[in-house]
Amino acid sequence: MSLRKKLFGDRAFYKMVLAVAVPIMIQNGITNFVGLLDNIMVGRVGTEQMSGIAIVNQLLMVFNLSVFGAISGAGIFGAQFYGCQDNKGVRHTFRFKLYICLFILLMGVFILTFFGKNLILMYLHGEGQEGSLTAALGYGQEYLWIMLPGLLPFVLEQIYTSTLRECGETMLPMKAGIVAVLVNLVLNWLLIFGSLGFPKLGVAGAAIATVVSRFVQAAIVVIWTHRHSESMPFITGVYKSGHIPGGLAGKILLRGTPLMVNEILWSAGMATMMQCYSVRGLAAIAGLNISTTISNVFNVVFIAMGSAISIIVGQLLGAGKMEEAKETDTRLIAFSVFSCLGIGGVLFLSAPLFPMMYNTTEEVKALAAVFIRIAALCMPLAAFMHASYFTLRSGGKTVITFLFDSVFLWCVSIPLAYALSRYTGLPIAPLYLCCQLVDIIKCVIGFILVKKGVWIHNIVEKQ
Repeated sequence: MSLRKKLFGDRAFYKMVLAVAVPIMIQNGITNFVGLLDNIMVGRVGTEQMSGIAIVNQLLMVFNLSVFGAISGAGIFGAQFYGCQDNKGVRHTFRFKLYICLFILLMGVFILTFFGKNLILMYLHGEGQEGSLTAALGYGQEYLWIMLPGLLPFVLEQIYTSTLRECGETMLPMKAGIVAVLVNLVLNWLLIFGSLGFPKLGVAGAAIATVVSRFVQAAIVVIWTHRHSESMPFITGVYKSGHIPGGLAGKILLRGTPLMVNEILWSAGMATMMQCYSVRGLAAIAGLNISTTISNVFNVVFIAMGSAISIIVGQLLGAGKMEEAKETDTRLIAFSVFSCLGIGGVLFLSAPLFPMMYNTTEEVKALAAVFIRIAALCMPLAAFMHASYFTLRSGGKTVITFLFDSVFLWCVSIPLAYALSRYTGLPIAPLYLCCQLVDIIKCVIGFILVKKGVWIHNIVEKQ
């Protein structure tokens, strides 16, 4: 097979891929775009407000990705069960998600309730900025307390949405996401600035808008699923019994626990990386917040492609089509990387424009532009790493993904960031660049693992 045929598919192939990826891309894109507008609105209020929310969102990301990791472990089985048309198996994986995520919810609420203030304080550094740091702490605590009730609908929506996607239904989650972000956007405008006679609540308004939108999104997904049991038969009788076969539960735990632990450690690791960067002052946090928010809008392409790999390749493996799974995966990875080369170029050229929308200092704006350009340069690397991760995960190789992802982060990236931030005078921009470029090592490891085909495995054929 020629290199061109190996890396690129025909028109039918891309039509099939885009049918899966585009709805996810649109949903994530709209969500991140509204997150950008939300961020800009808060950024128009002041730097301390923006920094306080950025810190809390970094902490909430640990919770969100813990839920994602728990769901993903069972989702590997769900996609393969659907691939072999085993609705009972999909139902069991749904129940497993429900149990494990409710446990994570209880743990998350407990930790954030009793240790939230101390966690926020870990990110507040800077000599001669005591007033600003105290203000950022106050805004962060206010935002966190209002966000806590929104964790429940977030968990429910993730459980239902992930299962719908594993069963090939990507349009409904996209539509629910669109409605939710529109609700969020409108309420942000009304409550942050006090438009149309509504109270001007600032940070509290942003939190209220997010919580309300999460309840709306969860309600749409849950109600639709139960009203369409003929096309989603897994939901029939899902709450009549809490039974999960012991053998299946054990296998999900065996393969899913490394994945869940990986997401927890990875998100905690990213929070630790941010804490290392925060040693350079409040401006570094504000600049990284702007950069991350902007980059997330552009990152939806490789994020959606990762989900597409998980669904498409997982279903092929479940159906026993091993060679087709391998060929499809290669083309999906190539599509993701080449797409991000173009998108990264656009982001690099437009980087200085985005910080101008914020009401913050010139120092923060300059740092944000530099961080955005670094993220743009590293986007193809991130696309390859993300695609490699989901390839390994689709075949149930969760221990390998654990080593590939979070172990690398904690053993290589974090020690590097800690050493450079604490023991050198390196400015924040080159420090950040060094910590991003170390991921080249991960790309090499990912290439070797994917090429060797260690992930080509059917994990449900004996269920």
